[in-house]
Formats: sequence, structure tokens, C-alpha cells
Amino acid sequence: MTKLPGALAHVSFPVIGSPLFIISNPKLVIAQCIGGVVGSMPALNARPAEQLEEWLIEITEALATYNAAHPDAPAAPFAINQIVHKSNDRLEHDMAMCVKYKVPIIITSLGAREDINAAAHSYGGVVLHDVINNKHAHKAIEKGADGLIAVAAGAGGHAGVKSPFALVQEIRQWFDGPLVLSGAIATGDAVLAAQAMGADFAYIGSAFIATEEARAADAYKEAIAQGTSDDIVYSNLFTGVHGNYLAPSIRAAGLDPENLPVSDPSKMNFGGAGAAKAWKEIWGCGQGIGAIHKVQGTAEYVAQLKREYAAARARLQLV
Repeated sequence: MTKLPGALAHVSFPVIGSPLFIISNPKLVIAQCIGGVVGSMPALNARPAEQLEEWLIEITEALATYNAAHPDAPAAPFAINQIVHKSNDRLEHDMAMCVKYKVPIIITSLGAREDINAAAHSYGGVVLHDVINNKHAHKAIEKGADGLIAVAAGAGGHAGVKSPFALVQEIRQWFDGPLVLSGAIATGDAVLAAQAMGADFAYIGSAFIATEEARAADAYKEAIAQGTSDDIVYSNLFTGVHGNYLAPSIRAAGLDPENLPVSDPSKMNFGGAGAAKAWKEIWGCGQGIGAIHKVQGTAEYVAQLKREYAAARARLQLV
């Protein structure tokens, strides 16, 4: 079993809610953590930049209050996602806020930097870096990340094309640290399957969009509740990096999801207003949504995950 560092050692249920651009907010993060899964959000969701400090205060105070009232069953820690890309001109400011409020877990994406990792380590924070292949995984660990998020085929938003079986087994051949698996995971059965493959945690995103706390349009939530993997389109048109999106939102934008042009990767933009507009109109989503049939509260969904996970373990005679 992996020896988990820092805050990861205190997560009682092996699920991390992935940071959802535009959608994640303090209300969702707090509900996830109180439910027992790691809640997360992109720093860039706080706009203007000054709002990030307000949100960090809100989250840390809410979780501290909850933990004081429930010392025997404290909330899971939370994470902030940093986009480590040249288009993100807020990175230094946002990371300074994370240091100030000692954010337990930092999730880095689209670039690995030693100084960002060192900043998190300065107060005991843990850094997880998301990767889509084994090559990027090596680079992330070489630059000081503590753990990896293997983003396999079928993940919502920016996603890779590797089978989770191939990606996890290649990483596990050389890396024995914290490993999180992302890609079409929406049920407790899938969480257990991720562990069986060698991951320590499952990374769940799209299912949390269809929760009452998520800052997403009602039509977006209903599209997830009614959709299946057949409704997912893989394209790099919208940000310059390939990702998975809901076909209904592409049609609503006046485009044919079956005949999308290819974007110029050199025009990637992840932090500006253009990027926010693209994600607001074009809905990111993973292939696991066939298991999501209704919009519900985060607590209800996490409880469902735990029941499914326990039932899966029982079927395999693991309890």
C-alpha cells in the first residue's frame, strides 16, 4: 500500500473531486469535503483575483467549524488547482494566497514548475500533477511533484487517449507514490476498480457537475443526467488542447459536433476571458455520465458512491 504524504493520509474515502473550471465554488468544495471526499476548485474560478482570498477564508473557516463539531469524523482536506501555463498571468498571486492559507493539496495542470512545488512544500502542502502519459509523469516527479493524476481516456475536459490500464501500469512500474486515476469514473464500483488497477484514489468530475451545489446552468446539469457516452465529443477546437465535451452544447453553439475543425495548438488559452467564455458555452464532460440519472445534492451523491463501493467490495468478498 502506498504511503500517503501530508493531508492525503487523512482521506477516509478514496475519491478526489476534480477541479471544474467555472463550475467549482466554495459551496461545492465544502460539501464535498464534509461528505468525505477531497473537494477542489481551480484558483481561476475566483474572479477577480482578489476573490480567491475571500473564498479560501470561507472554505478554511467552514471546514474548521465542522471539524471542531465532529472531531471523530472530520471533513476531508481540500485542494486548489493551479494552471501552470504561460497564459495564466495570475499564477504567482494565486499561489501566494495558497501559501498564506496553507492549502493542504495543490493540483497543478498544463506544466510542472519546481518553484510552485517548493512553495507548496514550504508549509507542508502536497502537490498532485495531472498527466496524460508516462513521459509527462516522469517530468512532473523530476520537478518535485509528490503524486500524479493519471488522466486517461474518457475524462471530462482536457483528457488523454490512453487506456487507464495502460497508463496506470506504466506509471506503477517506476513510481510508488500517490497515484490518482481520472477517466469516466462516476460510480463506487469504478472507484474500487481504480484501486484494483493500482491507483490510490479515483478522480471524479462530471458527476459533480450534476449536483445542486455546482455553479452550472440547469440545462448543463440536465444534459449530464440525460446523456450517455455517445454524447461526448473529443476535440481541440475550443482551447487548443484536446478535451471531451457534450455534443448538445456544441450544436447549441451552431457547430456540427461530427465535423469540427482542428484548432491551432499555439493559440492555447486557459486563463483569460476567452477561455472562460468557451467553457461557459461549450460544456466539458466525461464518458462516465451514463451512470448519472438525476441532479442531486453533493451529500446524496457521495453517500451513493460509498454504498456502491461497499457493495462492490462485498461482491468481491473484500469485507
